[in-house]
This record gives sequence, C-alpha cells and structure tokens, in this order.
Amino acid sequence: MAYQAVKERYDHMQYRRTGRWGLKLPAVSLGLWHNFGGVDSLETARALIHRSFDLGITHFDLANNYGPPPGSAEENFGRILAQDLRPYRDELIISSKAGYHMWAGPYGDWGSRKYLIASLDQSLKRMGLEYVDIFYSHRMDPNTPLDETMGALDHLVRQGKALYVGISNYSAEKTREAAQILHQLGTPCLIHQPRYHMFDRWIEPDLLRVLGEEGIGCIVFSPLAQGLLTDRYLHEIPEGSRASKAHGFLRPAHITDEKLAKVRRLHDLALARGHSLAQMAVAWVLRHPGMTSALIGASSVQQVEANVAALNNLSFTDDELVQIEAILAG
Repeated sequence: MAYQAVKERYDHMQYRRTGRWGLKLPAVSLGLWHNFGGVDSLETARALIHRSFDLGITHFDLANNYGPPPGSAEENFGRILAQDLRPYRDELIISSKAGYHMWAGPYGDWGSRKYLIASLDQSLKRMGLEYVDIFYSHRMDPNTPLDETMGALDHLVRQGKALYVGISNYSAEKTREAAQILHQLGTPCLIHQPRYHMFDRWIEPDLLRVLGEEGIGCIVFSPLAQGLLTDRYLHEIPEGSRASKAHGFLRPAHITDEKLAKVRRLHDLALARGHSLAQMAVAWVLRHPGMTSALIGASSVQQVEANVAALNNLSFTDDELVQIEAILAG
C-alpha cells in the first residue's frame, strides 16, 4: 500500500524560527548520518522516515559522505523520496553538506569552489532533486580563502540549487567572518550546525553569542553523544549499538568508567523528572532560547518516538540545572 502521511502530523510538533529568518524547523530533526547507508536496511530507513514525518519532523539532514559507503545515504533517501514522499516535497526541508573527503584527487575534499559545486551536483543526482533546501559548508578549510568558500555557497543559491546556505563546525570567529562575507554577497547565512551535548559544550558561550548577534539559527548534532547519553550503556556495550560497530564513531575507548558514573547519575536525575536520559539530553540542548533544532539519529521507530516525546517537557528548574552542572563537573 502506498504511503500516506497522517493528517495529524503537524498537531504536536514544535516549530522554531531559524535565527531571524523566515524558515521554521521542527524542534527535533532527523539526521541520516548513521543507519541509512548501503550497509543498513532500506526498509528500516523507510520506516524511520515515514514515522518521523508522521510525527511532524519535516527536516531530513544529509551530507555527501554519509553512508557507508559515502553517498549511499543520499541514494537511499532518494529512493524513499521518489517512492513515498514525492507528493510531500514542498512540506520537507532537505539539507546536504560538503567539506569532508568524498573522492580521490585534489578536488574531492575541503572547501574550494570546484569541490562544493561539483559535490552538490552529485548530491542532487543521488537524491533525484532539483534543489536542496539547505546546503552547508561542512567544515572550514584553512587553506582556501573564506570568501571563495562563501562565494561558492552564494553561487549555488543564485543557480537555484539551494534555497538557503549554512555552515557546520566553524569556530565563533570564523562564523562571524563567514556571515559577514555572505551578507555582503546578498545571501545570508541561515544556520550553523555544531556538535553539542552535555559532554561537549564548546559552543558555550562564544559561538552561541555570535549566532545570536548575527541572527543565525543553530541546529546541533549528536545531542545524545552518539548514544552515550541514553540508557544503552549503563552497564555494558550492547550488541548492535554504535560502539559495537566497526564503522561507528562512538568507540569503546570513549566509554570510560568516569563517564559511565556520570551517565548513571544523569539517568537517575532524568527519571526523577519523568524523562529517559535521552529525552532529558534532548531537552537540555533545546533549553537555549536561540536553539532552532536538535538533530537526532535513530535506529528504530521507538527511538524517534521517544526523542520527540522529550518536547512534552522542555523546562528545567534551577535546582535541576545545578544538579546537572554538579554531575558533569564531578
């Protein structure tokens, strides 16, 4: 039976304005960094995307190198889009990025005009799209002038291949510089995508301050610390978890006894406020007034549902925030 989105999909999701710009994103977005590649089940990916959209998640985030193998997440998303979601294209925000190694030779990496433009052309073909809604420079290239990288983003908007552009993994200083270059070109920097979670708070306070001053939205990736801020690692590394996979980014060496002790204390605090640890971690990153969205990954429909349920309680008491700070500092 052909997929039909539920009519109630917009009834409960929260949508937040992206900085000072007109685009709104769901407070929870779905990232296709893991579990959507050629080594993964296409039907599981399909179920995750269907359920996400039914819950009001309109934003699906990709990059040219997502897989493995690189490019396969975009290919699989393109299949699902063509087969199931084509009638809903104007209800979707689809993003992609380029900046990490993608193909051999000097033109398949970093931030040159050559690489960014060629990469988006390839991404559009893999996904069967005429344009993406957001295209990012995935990382700052220290060996390419920033005005060349930003000029390429501006060019892609003017070509109609991207509606908006953003940056990812840029420092506060380079974010301000990039935003000013794009402003001069007439194509605003819509959004920044940094890593942010309880164990990695590098965006505080400088980057968040710059984003607020420049009117740029913020969508954070890895709010669950690659799964560490869930109940999966309270006792051991379970089979099938990210830390157990050879191609995963969460390695067993990252799961130290010291971190696990903190995770267990955070878990107890989450239960006391009626959340799972994962739900509290999502709510914690969304507590910032300027935060646009938390970008989650998922390997099951139940994980998507649980993370969206975090939106039922985004408020923290002063005592809860003090306890979290004490646990993280301990």
